[in-house]
Amino acid sequence: MTEGTTPAAEGVDTLSRLEQEGEIAADYLEGLLDIADLDGDIDMDVEADRAAVSIISESTGRDLQKLVGHDGEVLEALQELTRLAVHRETGDRSRLMLDIAGYRARKRAELTELGTKAAEDAKGTGEPVKLKAMTPFERKVVHDAVAAAGLQSESEGEEPQRCVVVLPA
Repeated sequence: MTEGTTPAAEGVDTLSRLEQEGEIAADYLEGLLDIADLDGDIDMDVEADRAAVSIISESTGRDLQKLVGHDGEVLEALQELTRLAVHRETGDRSRLMLDIAGYRARKRAELTELGTKAAEDAKGTGEPVKLKAMTPFERKVVHDAVAAAGLQSESEGEEPQRCVVVLPA
């Protein structure tokens, strides 16, 4: 806490800052959609102390899949560009999360299931379970699922081959 502020005031300041990040990101992404001549609506929220911005489409979203790319590679790049646009405006590092056409939400559900299954396997065999290489986002979701299952996990290796190892009890 900074001197002279209350915890409630700091919470409001954080919320305002994250909402501002979302607005900057939305403006940047709207410009990108216009340039690419793609239809999509921007949804902004604050989740887990970070700004969350989603591009959604009323139609099938097939056009938006171009912005996701193979295994979310284009989405990751767009997220970094959007974070840079926020940084340029605010001067602060952003932890903004970008989702396009529900890709991250679907991926989060799959990874949660994977982490839960790996935890069950580690409990059942008493052996560590090593998963395939993942992005930082993917590893975070798996670590959270393993923790929710009552076990610990760690990341090992170097990017881009960094992976999660689920440890038995």
